[in-house]
Amino acid sequence: MDVGTIVLWFAVFLFSLSFHESAHAWTSSRFGDDTGRMLGRITLNPIHHIDPFGTIIFPLVGFIGGIPMFGWAKPVPVNPLLWREKTKANILTSAAGPISNFILVVIAFAAAKALLISGLLRPNYAAETWYDILTPVNHDSTLLLGAAKLLCIAMFLNLSLAVFNLFPVPPLDGSHVLESLLRGEMAKAYEQIRPFGFILLMGLFFLGVFSAVYTPFRVALVYALGIEGLS
Repeated sequence: MDVGTIVLWFAVFLFSLSFHESAHAWTSSRFGDDTGRMLGRITLNPIHHIDPFGTIIFPLVGFIGGIPMFGWAKPVPVNPLLWREKTKANILTSAAGPISNFILVVIAFAAAKALLISGLLRPNYAAETWYDILTPVNHDSTLLLGAAKLLCIAMFLNLSLAVFNLFPVPPLDGSHVLESLLRGEMAKAYEQIRPFGFILLMGLFFLGVFSAVYTPFRVALVYALGIEGLS
């Protein structure tokens, strides 16, 4: 990637993670737990959400290694003892993060669709990555080129964050939703896999499970944009 694209990637990445973590903190506060609010986590300022390894080092290593930017922010602390309707609070607080990323996907999609319909952008059938599938009709427009890249990055990065975090593997958000639904022996058995969550995630990643789940969402998004031949 060129330097400009890397800067756009990182800007979208920081904003998306900040929006994600703010959603966790805000939802938890709606159920009576103000821990995140008091720690200043209901904010889009990335300084309050950055994890040095997950937000900076890991993504940079990914770039050097030639893989898409990925990482995580500092988890928002919650105090379940303060929650009203504890099961509902755990489910919705956990799901708020992925839902926030889906919201960003919808916003970026709506903007991209509007620019396509207006004739300012067109499909880029020569694209080498999914993040370059839109290009300005006027190739001399640096502003529209940047907007096209920004919207593509926002759509596909947030889609990957949302889908990934919904996986029911500790410590991802999907695991907290699942643990709230399990009862009895199943809950106890599920709790036993928590120490091995990271190993399981790496296994699922290298076996292609994440890609297999993510790809249909990506294809649907491309078709929704009205772009044929890039599925």
